[in-house]
Amino acid sequence: MKQLVRTFAIVFVAAFALMILASYLNKSQGYSGGNTLTIYNWGDYIDPDLLKEFEQETGIKVIYQTFDSNEAMLTKIEQGGTTFDVAIPSEYAISKMKEENLLVPLDHSKLPNLSNIDPRFMDLSFDEDNKYSIPYFWGTVGIVYNPELVGGLTFESWNDLWDPRLKNQILLLDGAREVIGMGLNSLGYSLNDTNEDHLQAALKKLSTLTPNVRAIVGDEIKMLLANEEAAVGLVWSGDASEIMDENDKLDYVVPEEGSNLWFDNMVIPKTASNIEGAHQFINFMLDPDHAARNAEYVGYSTPNAEALKLLPEDISEDERFYPDETLTGKLEVYNNLGKKMLSHYNDLFLEFKMHSK
Repeated sequence: MKQLVRTFAIVFVAAFALMILASYLNKSQGYSGGNTLTIYNWGDYIDPDLLKEFEQETGIKVIYQTFDSNEAMLTKIEQGGTTFDVAIPSEYAISKMKEENLLVPLDHSKLPNLSNIDPRFMDLSFDEDNKYSIPYFWGTVGIVYNPELVGGLTFESWNDLWDPRLKNQILLLDGAREVIGMGLNSLGYSLNDTNEDHLQAALKKLSTLTPNVRAIVGDEIKMLLANEEAAVGLVWSGDASEIMDENDKLDYVVPEEGSNLWFDNMVIPKTASNIEGAHQFINFMLDPDHAARNAEYVGYSTPNAEALKLLPEDISEDERFYPDETLTGKLEVYNNLGKKMLSHYNDLFLEFKMHSK
């Protein structure tokens, strides 16, 4: 028995010593408490050089993790097992996070660079007074197409997608809100519509699109369109920009009936352990030079008015990605539809996908 106790004591002391050593090493490498900042973001959605500069300027070590959907991000934060100091969700997810008390209110006095944000993108319905979130990137949902392969179609209307000349030529994003929203917009309805008759009408119309649908895909849509594996794609504007960089034959348009105006915003989740560092990072990203460089790297539209002035004219004056208020006035932000209605949208989309096979 004494030998067992002695063995246990030795193991306990050794384990404790290892904990002390690990703590010392972490502190020496910037991995402790206020010296660490864990950022949770979409993949390939920041200039990595900016992370290095932030570390050099502040002495804070950045741990960078990525997610591939708002739903995956929400699940991880709801579980609470991982400390995230800054996350970058989309507008409807922010609304849900507010409802579930998953966000820390921002201290605007620690964000002097907030004045650089275009007022058009502040105080929106999903976060009035920007109490919990600060704009990071914004954009639209529209159509990328190859003019050489579509027989003169210009896609000024969503209804052009139903043209029989496009048989087996359309790629769609694998997203319920985007595809069901497209169906609703094509009928003149809001993409936040919850009227069951309107939703069924949208599903019925989408079912007639299936002869033209080549595939419903994820991130590979960029490669497929750039390689001319299909003539047309339903995409986010930032992806459109990236696709067009790879293949300059392609063009991008938002149909006249309207579409989605989306925002990805920086927030501080309740899981945060370094709230001061989180404010420092958000303010760092709001610096005009940093925001401009980030926009050039990522390819999405910056909401930073001062950063926009620093971008090359071929970017800042491209109305496909920086549309005027005439078009943005027709666009809608996704509302948080609630669990029941969002589930219904997903069911409708699944029914459409099954019909498309």
